[in-house]
Amino acid sequence: MTAEASQAGPREDPAADGERPLHIALLTYKGNPFCGGQGVYVRHLSRELARLGHRVEVIGSQPYPVLDEGADYAHRLSLTELPSLDLYRSPDPFRTPGREEYRDWVDALEVATMWTGGFPEPLTFSLRARRHLRARRGEFDVVHDNQTLGYGLLGDVGAPLVTTIHHPITVDRQLELDAAEGWQQKLSKRRWYAFTRMQKRVARRLPSVLTVSGTSRAEIVDHLGVREDRIHVVHIGADTQLFSPDPSVPVVPGRIVTTSSADVPLKGLVFLVEALAKVRTEHAYAHLVVVGKRPTEGPVAQAIERYGLEGAVEFVKGISDAELVDLVRSAEVACVPSLYEGFSLPAAEAMATGTPLVATTGGAIPEVAGPDGETCLAVPPGDPGALAAAVNRLLGNPELRVRLGRAGRERVLKHFTWARAAEGTVRHYRDAMAASAGRPPARPAAPHTPAAGQAAAVEELAVSNPESRATC
Repeated sequence: MTAEASQAGPREDPAADGERPLHIALLTYKGNPFCGGQGVYVRHLSRELARLGHRVEVIGSQPYPVLDEGADYAHRLSLTELPSLDLYRSPDPFRTPGREEYRDWVDALEVATMWTGGFPEPLTFSLRARRHLRARRGEFDVVHDNQTLGYGLLGDVGAPLVTTIHHPITVDRQLELDAAEGWQQKLSKRRWYAFTRMQKRVARRLPSVLTVSGTSRAEIVDHLGVREDRIHVVHIGADTQLFSPDPSVPVVPGRIVTTSSADVPLKGLVFLVEALAKVRTEHAYAHLVVVGKRPTEGPVAQAIERYGLEGAVEFVKGISDAELVDLVRSAEVACVPSLYEGFSLPAAEAMATGTPLVATTGGAIPEVAGPDGETCLAVPPGDPGALAAAVNRLLGNPELRVRLGRAGRERVLKHFTWARAAEGTVRHYRDAMAASAGRPPARPAAPHTPAAGQAAAVEELAVSNPESRATC
């Protein structure tokens, strides 16, 4: 019995699109909204789906997602915990669990993959999720996977499947291999990223893929081999009520703010640190506040020491939403120095506050930040000299800061809000449900070649390919 057929109680009010409200299972193997984009995506998308009148059950593993509570839509939001062994938890990452913690063969697979240098969570979460969803067959109208891309989600999961791929992790893999020093580091990175073989195999067999930008769409075709007609762009965005201008927050002279969820080459933080050293030769009061964990070793820590910037670079983590917004508001310049992004939430959020943005042209960042000189200052990725020149230009030109800040917020309000993202996502849910039932989509679709049938996954396939990785 489907979720639609099982509704025997009083008829529910229509959703915002005038159709029957949906019961959605939203899967996320990593749900921390303060570490990386996947947790942010789940938190904000689930809220806006509930605001549209749908019931959303987030099914996630550690660190568990944080859902918005206390609003008139909160009764339509719920969290189901699907625990892993949490092998990478703080303060004892890469721990070996006690014998009493093992529950089944999936737990043993999780530990074995970690012991051999891989990252097991997308694979093992997908296997647990499949078991959970099959046991609850008929309860959900649609299952939405947030980039798990594990073997367990192939085949029958009890409802039509829609999958979000933010960007192919093969991009991260190549950047880290390029930055690795020596054969041992390269070998370690190859093993860590061995999960990309699984992601390619799974992605090619998915019936409906959502992604967050046109750039990511092209990368998914090129890197993962997904057919173009199966991929649909639904831009995400900023919480524009939270991330908004507030003149009562004092702007701190020389403050530059950036977000770096991990000390990896992809984020380009080392180039911004080098740029700061150049900026301070013209603006000695310039300083950098990084939303993220301070690295104790590696290129960023070495650059801070090499340029004598210990007192000019501050790292903050674990701050509340309100504290984060006020921090961005207090900056004269926000910066996104990434070598590549599939979307860039930090860019959209900074623009939404009216803080002028310096951003690279890596990946989809220009799609979000807009034209150079109109809504941001754009620079090539990996170029500390260009970053320094753009930051110096803004620090020395208050009128330009005001103009770019206003134009940036207008761009976000027009194109990049979570309400728009939820509306677009629901349209693709309904299309997936119609396709599963053999009905035409409710709205005209672009011409395409009919998709090949989705092959069923077998347990042996998952067991024989125990490679995966978390991205938070």
